[in-house]
Amino acid sequence: MAGALIGRLTENQLRCLVDVLEEESSDDRDDYIDTATIDLLASVGTDADLVEMLRRALGGRDGFEIAWAKA
Repeated sequence: MAGALIGRLTENQLRCLVDVLEEESSDDRDDYIDTATIDLLASVGTDADLVEMLRRALGGRDGFEIAWAKA
């Protein structure tokens, strides 16, 4: 569902996402997440809670867009 909150990230989890996933610019705040992306995050030691959050959000879909914002 567009605009649905899938969870809240810690600063460390956010830093990991930004470090691992390719950003198009310093203002880039969204990414496409699919099984391969989640597997990549898990393989580099991303926090297990974040990996599980993304797997739950993926559900049975092929992939989805995530966007993040600091509260």
